[in-house]
Amino acid sequence: MSKGKFYLSTAIAYASGKPHIGNTYEIVLADAICRFKRMSGYDVYFQTGTDEHGQKIQEKAEAAGVTPQQFVDGTAGEIKRIWDLMNTSYDRFVRTTDPDHERKIQEIFERMVASGDIYKSKYEGWYCTPCESFWTESQLVDHKCPDCGREVKWAEEEAYFFRLSKYTEPLMRYIEEHPDFIQPEARKNEMINNFLKPGLQDLCVSRTSFSWGIPVKSDPKHVVYVWLDALFNYATFPGFEPNGEDGENYKKYWPADVHLIGKDILRFHTLYWPAFLMSLGEPLPKQVFGHPWLLMSDGKMSKSKGNVLYADDLVELYGVDAVRYYVLHEMPFASDGTMSHDLIIERINSDLANILGNLVNRTVSMTNRYFDGVVSGSRAFESVDQEFIDTALAAVRRCEERMDTLHVADAIDEIFALLRRANKYIDETQPWVLGRSEETKPRLAAVLYNLLESLRIAAALLSPFLPETAERIYRQLNLPASDWESLQSFGAIPEGHKIGKPEILFARIDPAKKAQEIEAFYAARNPAPKVDPVLPDVTIDDFSRCDMRVCKVLTCENVKKSERLLKFTLDDGSGTPRQILSGIAKFYKPEELVGKTVAAILNLPPRKMMGLESCGMLISAVKEEDGEEKLNLLMLDDAIPAGAKLC
Repeated sequence: MSKGKFYLSTAIAYASGKPHIGNTYEIVLADAICRFKRMSGYDVYFQTGTDEHGQKIQEKAEAAGVTPQQFVDGTAGEIKRIWDLMNTSYDRFVRTTDPDHERKIQEIFERMVASGDIYKSKYEGWYCTPCESFWTESQLVDHKCPDCGREVKWAEEEAYFFRLSKYTEPLMRYIEEHPDFIQPEARKNEMINNFLKPGLQDLCVSRTSFSWGIPVKSDPKHVVYVWLDALFNYATFPGFEPNGEDGENYKKYWPADVHLIGKDILRFHTLYWPAFLMSLGEPLPKQVFGHPWLLMSDGKMSKSKGNVLYADDLVELYGVDAVRYYVLHEMPFASDGTMSHDLIIERINSDLANILGNLVNRTVSMTNRYFDGVVSGSRAFESVDQEFIDTALAAVRRCEERMDTLHVADAIDEIFALLRRANKYIDETQPWVLGRSEETKPRLAAVLYNLLESLRIAAALLSPFLPETAERIYRQLNLPASDWESLQSFGAIPEGHKIGKPEILFARIDPAKKAQEIEAFYAARNPAPKVDPVLPDVTIDDFSRCDMRVCKVLTCENVKKSERLLKFTLDDGSGTPRQILSGIAKFYKPEELVGKTVAAILNLPPRKMMGLESCGMLISAVKEEDGEEKLNLLMLDDAIPAGAKLC
């Protein structure tokens, strides 16, 4: 009998590139929750997918020399490949470039315009392209995006706005009346104190400075703000229709039971999204759970730091279930988790090989050795057995309690508490001693029966987290997967049942050998970058003809009508300011460079650029990283005087 419906969604992955293991953690977490709900009797709908519009994607497509649609077709395919590799059981993988979704977003936008919740005005403010977020001056941190820490750009353009300010009080009231709406508790307090209490500002919901987005139907020079487009995926794909003729899945599953998201996008899901739904008169989701981050042992994963781990690489090194186990078990409910190869190896050896693998192998091997694999009906029980049986049944109840509150790591701990108790039970009963005499064989049969039955229960409880491992345990037990009802009692394995043969679930890893394997693996995957060959030899006379001097930056400004050039006025020590133009506007803001000490070649012949004369060349270091050119202007100690010669 079904316990009712359960709709869980992940945040849809932004299709700007390959997701790292921290991104992948979310889909594995969602999958474990949904598998557990299905097993325990819920009618589950599990949705995930990709967010495919926005300025960042348009810029990446242009840099790659492809259309935005071609670009997202490739990245969405890669994201789906990794979700499938991780053995996730989603019911639908959605893409926001789906024509039906785009149609609905256009109609939703027009409906909000008609109701007065969206109006046209002018936007002036700071915009973070990677986050697709707008910020006021007071919200910036060190003049950078408060979410990602990257550079922001000033934007001025005609735009449509959503009356978010209108929903400050309704949102505050809803959150107070539904205390579980935002979880964990600390995330709720953050939204209330940082955003709702100061008062929400109206939200810019269209752009005209780029084209890769869903056009506003009544004003096509505008494209819909990517977050309004993306958030509605949770409703449009199950069947929400702006005209009120909703599809069957929407009627059945909405409101969503859980939106599972990263803590960094909580504001969008707990303020913007509920306000959008209120505007349309639709029910709000029951809960938004902002999970913590999975960090490297040296901090947040970053391509620039070179500490990014990818799920497919980890799977090749350790296997799918080992990776699933690590990310699910090592992530606390409300605080960030830590990951490294050393920690993965330690956890595989201690938990998966020693506790789980050893228990299964010993139990199956002893049953085959002493009883030719046939389960006896002996009930020669002793007092220690009942306590062990009670532990097994309690694990089922406690695991469900932990999963009901999304304490996934704690649920796994309950299963491993049972496995540890089973290993202790072996030490207490000493089956190898009982097997020495025919007189104690009935007692041995009872002990092995209890162990086999505990493995049946453990396999079922493990199946949402380690689905392949659970199947391998069932295969060794020669049993079909247990249903939820059979986990409520002890004794489901019938007398005379013949189990399978033992196999190694997880082999112990030698850390030193694995370290060598990992080093070789990444060396093969990431060969050393090609370095431009050294140019032919020059003489000291050739070098001395280049007059390289230390200069102080007096002024710096953008060159009009050029996206590339900055115009510098430099103090080169001569007493006469020198003008040099440099094509580094992509890498620096003019105000960042005023007052800096730089190096320049002064005796190059003057050249005209955009109608301006450039008398020399600034010295920079250039290197290609991740397919993009990275430039760093050579900065010198400010104590070095202008005019000092480099030699």
